[in-house]
Amino acid sequence: MLNVVILGSTGSIGTQTLDVIRHLPGFKVLGLAAGSNHELLGKQIAEFKPKFACIALAERAQALSEDYSIPVSSDSEGLVDMVTDPACDLVVVSVVGAMGLRPTLAALEAGKKVAIANKETLVAGGHLIMKYQSQIIPIDSEHSALWHCFHGRDHKDVARIILTASGGPFRNFKGSLDDVSIEQALAHPRWDMGGKISIDSATLMNKGLEVIEAHWLFDFPYTHIDVVVHPESIVHSMIQLNDGSLIAHLGTADMRLPIQYALTYPDVLKSPVEQLDLTQAGTLTFEPVDHARFPSLNLAYEAGKSGGEQPIALNAANEEAVGAFMKGKLKFTKIPQIVESVMGKFQGKSFPDLEQILAIDGEARERARAIIG
Repeated sequence: MLNVVILGSTGSIGTQTLDVIRHLPGFKVLGLAAGSNHELLGKQIAEFKPKFACIALAERAQALSEDYSIPVSSDSEGLVDMVTDPACDLVVVSVVGAMGLRPTLAALEAGKKVAIANKETLVAGGHLIMKYQSQIIPIDSEHSALWHCFHGRDHKDVARIILTASGGPFRNFKGSLDDVSIEQALAHPRWDMGGKISIDSATLMNKGLEVIEAHWLFDFPYTHIDVVVHPESIVHSMIQLNDGSLIAHLGTADMRLPIQYALTYPDVLKSPVEQLDLTQAGTLTFEPVDHARFPSLNLAYEAGKSGGEQPIALNAANEEAVGAFMKGKLKFTKIPQIVESVMGKFQGKSFPDLEQILAIDGEARERARAIIG
């Protein structure tokens, strides 16, 4: 029996992780953590009966604790306590944003396996996280696909990593992106994701963050990591071998597949997900990225290559800009402009420690809010 703690249990990845666990024998939910969705968290507690829980809303923690007779915390220390509990075997990190960094690092330091779906953790603290490489399993569909492609293969045989991008809702958009609405930006053509990730997909920042993730996870230079637009979202990633041949991972666009692989790795078990039928898949197309229209991807490459403070600033400024856009305070095309402006202020500290990362993150957010304001 593997005891699992899920950080971000009420979000898209968290709810799908619980759905996978419903169909898998041998897994026990030890802890659940959510942001503000206390009603769904309550239902999850009632169904899975965890040992403890955490919710960001302090006023709801006490009520949940009384309703379900378990300890419910409301701070970051509560997250750390859950992921370092002696009974915990595996931590699924699916919270959005830099808030996932501290509990992820705490879990790794405590020797736990970590299935990571939080891009920002590797973007901001990859040099700290990858000290524990043997304990990390990726959940992102692109990196899970690469995990499959690399399995049992010597890295020296691989020339390039190729990440696929759906192109988002504005791939074939006609006209200016200046005045697109929040609803338009959230309307992802393939994936059902949370708000922040959906907006990142629309700007292609999501793919930029994944490029930085791939650099850390697979120890490849940025010059050997490419992105191609693949609107069908059937090929999730590829590797190109030294002889020019390609190995691709194909599957249905269902996040429960990479989630299950992360939970059961290295075993590949039967899944309730509908299997891919190539005779029904139709034509698979691949296109170059329009870098001029989607500058966020270039900014991510730039930040990754610069290293140090820049990826932290990139991530923090992007979170603030996306939040402002979703509140109607910022135009869509201003998001990368805010990010670029903030990135230019951060150049030092090649390998910041955790507290320095959090300080840089806070300063970058303040600068972004000042520009937005």
